[in-house]
Order: sequence, then C-alpha cells, then structure tokens
Amino acid sequence: MNHRPALLALAISLALSPVLLGAQKTQGTQNTPSKGTKSYKWVDEHGVTHYGDTVPPEYARQERSELNAQGVELRQLPRQLSAEEADVAQKKAAAEARRRQHDSFLLTTYTKASDIEQLRDERIALIDGQMEIARGSIESNQQRLKDLEQRLRGFLPYSTAPNARRVPDQLAEQVVRTVKERDQLREGLRKREKEKAELRAQFNEDIARYKELTTRPAGR
Repeated sequence: MNHRPALLALAISLALSPVLLGAQKTQGTQNTPSKGTKSYKWVDEHGVTHYGDTVPPEYARQERSELNAQGVELRQLPRQLSAEEADVAQKKAAAEARRRQHDSFLLTTYTKASDIEQLRDERIALIDGQMEIARGSIESNQQRLKDLEQRLRGFLPYSTAPNARRVPDQLAEQVVRTVKERDQLREGLRKREKEKAELRAQFNEDIARYKELTTRPAGR
C-alpha cells in the first residue's frame, strides 16, 4: 500500500498548525480577555466592549472591570470622579457618618422619647430665665437713660437758657456707657432668642428621629 499521499498530507497539516493557531490567537484577543495574570474590560462610547492588559487613557476614568487570567471578573472599578464630584461625595460621606454617630448617641443616651422632651423643656426654661434677667437689665438701663436725658436738658445744646453750660465730660461719658450697655443687652437678648429657637428645633428633630429609630421594623 502506498502511504506517501497520507504522509504528505500529515506533514502539510503539521506545518500549517502553528500559523493557524497564531492567527486564531490574534483574532481572539479582539473580543476575549487576555490570558495574562490580569486584564481589563471596558465599554467605549459606541457601546462596544473591549478587553486588554491596560486601559487606554481616554477610558481610564470611566467604569471598568478587572479580570483574572481565566477572564472571570474580579471586581468593578468605578469611574473616577471629578474634583467637584469627589468633594460632594466626601461631604455626603461625612454627613452620613455624623448622622450615624448621632443616632448611636440618641439610642445609648435615652430610654424613651419623653426623656428628650424633659431635657428640652429644662434647657428652654433655663434660657427663658436668662432672657427674663436680660429684659430686667434692659428696663433698668432704659430708666437710667431717661434720667440722663433729663439732666442733659440743662446743658447746651439741649438748653436754651442764656447761662447754659456745655455738657460736662463726666455726664457725657455716662451717657456713652449707658447707650453702649443698652446695645449689648439688646444683642444678648437677641442671641438668647435665637439660641432658644435653634435649641427647640434641634430637640424636636431628635425626638422625631428617636421615635423613628425605636419604631423601625426589625431588619431595616
């Protein structure tokens, strides 16, 4: 039996195998992950999925996936945020951390909502007492100013008497000090009023939040 044609065909097949395998490998890298230790997958602006050992610079900031040597996704890499977006995200994370910390404070400090209400009322009553003292001081200040104004009428330029003298330095200084004291007392009262309003609002928020936390269904 003549085996020469069969042997020739086998030799040709073996010679062409590396070429064909190389072509298939080259073609496969366009649509499948690299078989190195690590590769990436990303989608371009046309919605086409790409694989490669490195991500082109123009796609480095967008969302992409990291693959292992078998092409299995290891993790997703989120797109890189701009400076403005990163700042917003950081502030949001900080606010969330503060909220969680305050929630923990509420749950470990109070046993029931009425505890918070009682503390609110005590703190507000304290401020009310301070405001009442401030109002009394303002009233006394106003009376002193009226007395000083009455004394000023005997001096120039408030008096038309021919023998009227200019306001004595000591009296002028008393007027200046009393007016300054009046302004400070009024400013202090305004601050107490603002503090009272803010304190009430904060306590009311805490009461509402505590009720929400303690009535929330288990598992949420």
